[in-house]
Amino acid sequence: MDFQLSPELRDLQERTRRFIADEILPLEKELPRDAHGPTDALRQDLVARARAAGLLTPHASREMGGLGLSHVGKAVVFEEAGYSWLGPVALNIHAPDEGNIHLLEEVATPAQKERWLRPQVAGHTRSCFAMTEPDGAGADPSMLRTTAVRDGDEFVITGRKWFITGAEGAHYVIVMARMEEGSATMFLADMASPGIRLERQMDTMDACFTGGHAVMAFDALRVPADSVLGEVGQGFRYAQVRLAPARLTHCMRWLGQARRAHDIALDYARRRTGFGKPLAEHEGVGFMLADNDIDLHTARLHIWHTAWLMDQGAKGNFESSRAKVVCSEAQWRVVDRCVQILGGQGVTAETPVMRIFMDLRAFRIYDGPSEVHRWSMARRLVRQAGAAE
Repeated sequence: MDFQLSPELRDLQERTRRFIADEILPLEKELPRDAHGPTDALRQDLVARARAAGLLTPHASREMGGLGLSHVGKAVVFEEAGYSWLGPVALNIHAPDEGNIHLLEEVATPAQKERWLRPQVAGHTRSCFAMTEPDGAGADPSMLRTTAVRDGDEFVITGRKWFITGAEGAHYVIVMARMEEGSATMFLADMASPGIRLERQMDTMDACFTGGHAVMAFDALRVPADSVLGEVGQGFRYAQVRLAPARLTHCMRWLGQARRAHDIALDYARRRTGFGKPLAEHEGVGFMLADNDIDLHTARLHIWHTAWLMDQGAKGNFESSRAKVVCSEAQWRVVDRCVQILGGQGVTAETPVMRIFMDLRAFRIYDGPSEVHRWSMARRLVRQAGAAE
């Protein structure tokens, strides 16, 4: 493994870092957001800035208008963008759009790409991914209860989804539904279609996603057969095409936030005195700073290693599960320590750390809780051990 960055990637890393520092960080307190995340007006302003800087949708293919980054390239750029909670919104690399763009690049037909993907890569539209259900699918997609029944040249979709990120204001949705024989299929639909109903917005700990998280219903939604994403009955397989890299890009973006929290806590510990000397010279605080550096370095190594494997052609399901557990828990420990170091400052909005703390805690749940990933990894390890006997 050679993790030496090319001159082009180093230049992109530096340009992204400067863009976040000069264009995005100053906007965090000045521009409006609602209780659920950045407003669409703010998103459009951020996207326009990234477009002007030549940084918009860098993970999309060059054919679609992106920069065609490799997984390692994404690791570098996404961390820099994640230094601000507005950075991924600006670069058009936030969930769920980032994962949906990847999925459509891999699976969609040329006509579907022109209709749904190209405008999204250009930053003109947003999307959502409707799989999770209140009484069914979540970490276990096989529990899908939303159904799709064929009716001539159409499919009729009926069901209810929740925790659908970005649904409010999205232009299209990817719906996962169960077929009559038990398989799953993905469908594309415009959000304005009759039969799609947003029931309500959910109040959550985080507030970094445009459109927040919603409960939505599909009341006999009719979609034409040419709106099937990929092949009928292959929804579970396509879910892994989307989720394996999406888990890793979550790790990349949140690494930037954890690094920022550490930078704030380190600066505070250097300047703030207590009991006759700077806090950083007290062993208890110094150990927390050292542990932060260890966890940040460990997370970055796991991200880069997994990204490198995926660039070599690995599917990355097992590796991305491992990285998701390592990174989400390491990054959470970093931010939790930062709150402790900051003391009273850490539990107020006087610094960004409280906001980062609230946003990042949910990362241990998103795209599968740590416990589910550990269980999945253990099953594979046992199968491999049995096959080796």
